[in-house]
Amino acid sequence: MHVRIEGRVQGVGFRACVERRALTLGLSGWVRNRYDGAVEAVLHGPPRQVADMLRACEEGPRASRVTRVDVREESGEAYSGFEVRRTE
Repeated sequence: MHVRIEGRVQGVGFRACVERRALTLGLSGWVRNRYDGAVEAVLHGPPRQVADMLRACEEGPRASRVTRVDVREESGEAYSGFEVRRTE
């Protein structure tokens, strides 16, 4: 899944929260900030765990305020592990 999260999602620990949750759920992929203020992630794993991660993205960490989550299917490369990437 390719996910774009909008709202107050930068400077609030959002990427670290996504990384911790993804590792706990056994997902692979990545997360990064976008220059436009959004957070973007690619998530690969079993459907139930991905659904749990999407719910976590809708909530975000306590200091965040998520206003929109866009999700689309991602049929790209498989990833080994989960990483926080540089802002793009």
